[in-house]
Amino acid sequence: MDTIFALATAQGRAGVAVVRVSGPGAKIAVEGMTGTLPDHGRSLRPVRDPDGSLVDNALILSFEKGRSFTGEQVAELHLHGSTAIVAVVLRLLGEIPGLRQAEAGEFTRRALENGCLDLAQVEGLADLIDAETEAQRQQAVRVFSGALGDLAERWRAALIRSAALIEATIDFADEDVPVDVSPEVSDLLTAVRTEMAQEAEGVRIAERIREGFEVAIVGPPNVGKSTLLNRLAGRDAAITSEFAGTTRDIIEVRMVLDGLPVTVLDTAGLRQTDDQVEQIGIERGTARSLGADLRIHMIDPGGHPALKVKEGDIVVQSKVDIGDSEEVGISGLTGQGVDGLVSRISTTLRERTACVGVAMRERHRMAMLGAIRDIDAAIRMMPNAVEQADVLAENLRSAIRSVDSLVGRVDVEDILGEIFSSFCIGK
Repeated sequence: MDTIFALATAQGRAGVAVVRVSGPGAKIAVEGMTGTLPDHGRSLRPVRDPDGSLVDNALILSFEKGRSFTGEQVAELHLHGSTAIVAVVLRLLGEIPGLRQAEAGEFTRRALENGCLDLAQVEGLADLIDAETEAQRQQAVRVFSGALGDLAERWRAALIRSAALIEATIDFADEDVPVDVSPEVSDLLTAVRTEMAQEAEGVRIAERIREGFEVAIVGPPNVGKSTLLNRLAGRDAAITSEFAGTTRDIIEVRMVLDGLPVTVLDTAGLRQTDDQVEQIGIERGTARSLGADLRIHMIDPGGHPALKVKEGDIVVQSKVDIGDSEEVGISGLTGQGVDGLVSRISTTLRERTACVGVAMRERHRMAMLGAIRDIDAAIRMMPNAVEQADVLAENLRSAIRSVDSLVGRVDVEDILGEIFSSFCIGK
């Protein structure tokens, strides 16, 4: 493989900048700038150009093959974070024969190819880098730490054991099978299927944790939807006025509630209108609200929700700061009851995350569903396992291939480019 290098920290001035070099020529390349380095260790060295002029004093970390992030020989230069220093070091590395600038995600791709990470861990690392909330961080760390790989390996072992038992019946086709394998195979397949189904069910919520939940504020005009949005956002995100129909488009505000990423939507007031522009806004807002994860139905005193209330939705009376109503509600203007509403939203979304496992992408879900289909077919054949042993064994082999695709053993080449394109240069 080529020896590659890149700035591994963010562009721009900083206290420290890290330049990473990975490949068979990494140590020799850096030694040409710093002098002899240990095979594996750290040292404080002057960095010099070919003329011997001092570029910087840097902490140099060297990793021998098999003990680095990429699995290759690696050297890192921890420089002072001057853009000028970084530019000089990158230029000097680029002038060394056999070295080239790393492509986006190439360090991580080499870690995958060298067996240091599986594909699920690569996806977890990408999500960890992008994590903005505590829930996103926790979810990404579970996958990056290898939890999904461990789970897939356990499923794989159970399926391989099942296939081996079934194939043993093929080997004994002309003789008496020494042991009835059906009970053990049935137990193994049922246990794997149950775990897979639970994981697959949790993927959609895991995706919401990664991408963000949507909470729509719905109700008639002038019920206080925009005022509530502004209160939640802590700024004037939406225009408010006493005139009905002020909000015509969907206004989005992203925030973090109890560690969860949430996008709150302010939608057009629901009413009959002859204004075509307002009607378009109402239709778009209604469609977006129905697709949201949660709806806050705001009603006037004595009023009713303008949309059908789904399970888990929250209905609140607005403008409790005016009038003589004794009902419990909220006021976006004064903030009365808003903290309680936020707590209800957080609790509702937290309850929905209870089913989340370690699988967190649609790719994972589809692989598990494929395995479940094959397992179900095998379970249906179990009463006639001896007669249909060859077909049953092939179903199990197909299920094993689906499990292998979870961690990148097979059939993933077509998605590697998409995954690594999301990484930055230097990672």
